[in-house]
Amino acid sequence: MPKLSLNDEMNIEVRVVLIAKGNDEPLTGKEYSVRLYDKDIFNDDYLGESFLDEGIAKFIITKNNFETFAMLDSKPDFYFVVYKNKKQIFKSQVMKNLDLTNIEEFKMKEGEVIDLGTFLINA
Repeated sequence: MPKLSLNDEMNIEVRVVLIAKGNDEPLTGKEYSVRLYDKDIFNDDYLGESFLDEGIAKFIITKNNFETFAMLDSKPDFYFVVYKNKKQIFKSQVMKNLDLTNIEEFKMKEGEVIDLGTFLINA
């Protein structure tokens, strides 16, 4: 796992932006939720769930969460699943061997921010 500047007081924030196909509006509302996973050989690691705020899903991973999924992987394999009213409507491809140091942004007093990108989905 790349050496990030994470310490005991800081978190890693993983962020995804979701836009609706057709109207190009950000997905928002309590009917939408997103779950983040790290793909593994035997069992995928569930890293958290987020509701959408103006199309943005945010997952906060603490140092303890990070060390748990980093033990076996040198680089994480993230993917996420989008639900509308608890029904799956989108599953991203697995983003294999993410080099987090290339996509991270450090926020003073907050920690690392990992932006997985913007995705256009049928909502």
